Amino acid sequence: MSATLLILTEVGVAPGRVDEVLDRWGELNEKEPLAGRTLLRSTNGDTVLEITPVQDYAELDAMSAGWRRLWDTVSMDLVTDFRRQLLEFVEAPKDTVDPLPRTRHIQLRYIEVKPTEYAAYREWREKTIFDVVRRAEQVTTFLAYHTLLSTQPGVMFVTGFDCDPVEYQKVFASPEYQDIVQQAGDRFIVGGESGLYTRVYQRADA
Repeated sequence: MSATLLILTEVGVAPGRVDEVLDRWGELNEKEPLAGRTLLRSTNGDTVLEITPVQDYAELDAMSAGWRRLWDTVSMDLVTDFRRQLLEFVEAPKDTVDPLPRTRHIQLRYIEVKPTEYAAYREWREKTIFDVVRRAEQVTTFLAYHTLLSTQPGVMFVTGFDCDPVEYQKVFASPEYQDIVQQAGDRFIVGGESGLYTRVYQRADA
């Protein structure tokens, strides 16, 4: 079952240093294991993402000491500071038996929804976005979260897939889905269609 809370930690890494950062980060995680914690690398750029499933807010305090050790371990090879977000589970059109998708790839799909339209958006996405992903064989897992703490607040979809990213992207490049994106941009998304971003990552151990 998908996690109640997710902590996303993302950093930009100096060119040519991603493998080294992943090795040292992974070694630190092995010494301080947390169930379900997953390290990923961007498929488009020198970016590393860690997703940590959390079931209770009480766990957050204990994690802060580990974040300080992580800073000491990898910060000299980074070109950005650590960017963290806390997400809260909302619903799962395609759930997972694990706290996180165990797929080879994970995609983050983000939008900021106008607060006045949020209730209508929830109803609309059930009939549109969720209908498409439930029918798409390429999409193994599709989880809907909402930010609790973030400098980029909004809706975050965490999706898992095992096929080639090009094959996966066909689901969202179809005329049907492009019409859905336009509908969302016209009515629900702060900033219109430009307010949508997607990023694909590959598991570091894949």
